[in-house]
Amino acid sequence: MSNMVKKFAQAQGGMQKGNITKYKPYPLVDLPDRQWPSRSIVSAPIWCSVDLRDGNQALPTPMGIKEKLEMFKLLVNIGFKEIEVGFPSASQIEFDFIRRLIDENLIPDDVTIQVITQAREELITRTFEAIRGAKRVILHLYNSTSPAQRRLVFGLDKAGITGIATRGTRIVKDLVATVPETEIIYQYSPESFVLTELDYALEICEAVMDVWQPTPDKKMILNLPETVQISTPNVYADQIEWFLRNMKNRESVIMSVHTHNDRGTGVASSELSLMAGAERVEGTLFGNGERTGNVDIVTLALNMYMQGVDPKLDFSNIKEVAEVYKRCTRMDIHDRHPYAGSLVFTAFSGSHQDAINKGMAALDPTPGALWEVPYLPIDPKDIGCSYEAIIRINSQSGKGGVAYIMESEYGFQLPKEMRIEFGKAINAIADERGEELQPQEIYQAFEREYLQRTSPFKLEGFHSEEITDGAGNTTVECIARISVDGNDREIRGQGNGPIDAFVRAINEAKLADFKLVSYSEHSLDEGAEARAVAYIQIQMGDGRNCFGAAIGTDIKVASINAVLSAINRSQA
Repeated sequence: MSNMVKKFAQAQGGMQKGNITKYKPYPLVDLPDRQWPSRSIVSAPIWCSVDLRDGNQALPTPMGIKEKLEMFKLLVNIGFKEIEVGFPSASQIEFDFIRRLIDENLIPDDVTIQVITQAREELITRTFEAIRGAKRVILHLYNSTSPAQRRLVFGLDKAGITGIATRGTRIVKDLVATVPETEIIYQYSPESFVLTELDYALEICEAVMDVWQPTPDKKMILNLPETVQISTPNVYADQIEWFLRNMKNRESVIMSVHTHNDRGTGVASSELSLMAGAERVEGTLFGNGERTGNVDIVTLALNMYMQGVDPKLDFSNIKEVAEVYKRCTRMDIHDRHPYAGSLVFTAFSGSHQDAINKGMAALDPTPGALWEVPYLPIDPKDIGCSYEAIIRINSQSGKGGVAYIMESEYGFQLPKEMRIEFGKAINAIADERGEELQPQEIYQAFEREYLQRTSPFKLEGFHSEEITDGAGNTTVECIARISVDGNDREIRGQGNGPIDAFVRAINEAKLADFKLVSYSEHSLDEGAEARAVAYIQIQMGDGRNCFGAAIGTDIKVASINAVLSAINRSQA
């Protein structure tokens, strides 16, 4: 560490308090009749991925040619039609990668590669060597324009900075003739645009246009980057709208934006700039880039999709996109990253789970029908995610989540009151363990709590038949053999059905004191040997309510076992 840096570090003493003099708010744009707030995004912009250049330069370990080729293929498959492939004058690997794309015909006819260069003659010349033989190339030239850069880096006034931009543009224009087989689309960026005086940013861009001479048929690209975020997104939108209102030859320019994320609002800045009139967006997958990153095109595109706008990019298998990205960049994706994080479609909260469960149950199954599920703004299956992990159970979960797991994973449609009862049991287990419960553990708890309750009462045999008296009235009589604490008993009873007859038999034998409250059943499988599940709710003589459940291929026997399950649970 240099002495100057050490001295500076020692002088710093944490955040200022009260009146902050170290920083100042960014000035607003005088645009009282701004139009962008009343506009909506109704179509996809032109997308340009800068993963292979801007994203790559921000990696601790930059991609090699193998990773670059895999990432390029991924970007093409997603649907990017413009891809910035490198800074060929910056390093040999950048140059070699671009040559490989061209020499091996790896660039699809409908994809335009973009290369970037500073406004220096030797760098521009090297760039033209790299792109020779390509069908179509966006040549991106930039120089920094802000007062701080003019003063501290270049030591030039505005005229000097403008001279750099116009001389560079003239060199590019002259060299176009050296690649007659290549269509050159010119792009200019006043780097640090948002920190540059608006009138001067417009002045330098128009000076560049005067040299390049774009037309409505052969447009150039003006890229106005939010290189470092220094204001709220609405100010950036004002800057874009002001610029578009005041520039000349608007019809000869494609307006592009390139936002970063220093304030955490990269996506918002891009969205508002599109509302302000921008037509093109540069960004990266999952927001990789210097400092806090570039705008995340995945989030930006899927935000459009969930508003009913086709983003013209395909993230139908977002997991594969994420895996290739992580493999090529050696970067991770946060569990809560929008759309792609491992937990973004997962609810642990009981109230969320209950609402999701009800929303999923009420969905219209018609293809293309409106998606309307609370807490899930987008259907996970649209981007290749399953429903299996939507609801996961921990100590914060409740009845709705447990019911969803039991039905979606195992086919059990628990009665409403039973969901409350079993939910409390699962919550107690999760609370005791202090960790998430897997679906299999929830089912095992259901088995222990209901299906395996065979003590003190266990059914050994059951028979019932209808009896009709002389007046034509029909009743059901049952004979049941049950084991009570290991001792066999035979009981008999009559009722309006097998379950009612069995309940009466138990009560009349004074083995238990209860009444039937509710009964439901449904199949778990299909076919001749399909299993069914029966749910029984009883009320004991002391007023306590208790559920029981049982499974079997004979629903009548399953129902009797469910009664015994409830009695056994009441006595536990």
